[in-house]
Amino acid sequence: MIYDVRQTTVCSYASPVAHARHVLRLTPVSRDGERVHVAALQIAPEPAQRREGADFFGNRLTWIEVAEPHDALTVKLAARVGIDAPVVPEPQSTPPWETVRADAFAASDIGPQSPAHFLFPSRLVSLDPEIRDYTRESFSPGRPVLDAAMELIGRLKADIAYEIGATTVTTTPPMSFALRRGVCQDFAHIMIAGLRGLGLPAAYVSGYLRSAPRTDLNRLQGSEAMHAWVLLWCGSPASGERRGGGWFGLDPTNAVIAAADHVTLAVGRDYTDVAPVDGVILGSGGQRMGVSVNVTPVQ
Repeated sequence: MIYDVRQTTVCSYASPVAHARHVLRLTPVSRDGERVHVAALQIAPEPAQRREGADFFGNRLTWIEVAEPHDALTVKLAARVGIDAPVVPEPQSTPPWETVRADAFAASDIGPQSPAHFLFPSRLVSLDPEIRDYTRESFSPGRPVLDAAMELIGRLKADIAYEIGATTVTTTPPMSFALRRGVCQDFAHIMIAGLRGLGLPAAYVSGYLRSAPRTDLNRLQGSEAMHAWVLLWCGSPASGERRGGGWFGLDPTNAVIAAADHVTLAVGRDYTDVAPVDGVILGSGGQRMGVSVNVTPVQ
């Protein structure tokens, strides 16, 4: 599947900002199963300085400096991305979750895709005992890891209400879990906290869903804005074939495996690793961010 992705991000300020420096994580990169044909950012006001680079996890970064007074920063992404549907094994054929846990802690690789980076607490994800115990209900002894994870995302969708405005980007997993409501970021953080609490490697993914009209009964929750889901490590791939090993995307907001409807933008340990706009401004008063997204298949 090939998509045209259009995203407009507007940071509006209550009073003019005299000077600003930002890091943007708004440009997709080619990954396993995802090919970026073209991608460009249009930024207003025009930055006085701009440079491109990548972080440890391979995400594309754009550093900008805006040296003129402005009351809004607008960033527009235009990209064309090809997505291959993942080859997902039968959940029952994946290794027992205890085996995956042991392999993850024994891993000697420290490269960007190593499970070692996604086992421990991160800035927004603590190892909360209540979330761990909730997650453990799906991970009975000896159960195949992907089979247990599929049950978990179904429970999360059933038990937590998707409600825009109930939380903010700084809401922690224990807070949103106690509320039993939130948006895709909260669903992902709760799931990551539970998996890591059991010793299973879990990463945070920001990206997009295929756009669909609100009248479409198959429309996925969260397709009107940026989306978030989870990568679960299911062990090292077997030689010559993927018998349950490797990383697989799971979308707890919709209780589905992340497939051809999901377009990855960035991967990290939690939201703070993939925040679309970060930085500092010289100004006073409040600020507000608005995001619009359209992901349309290319005919």
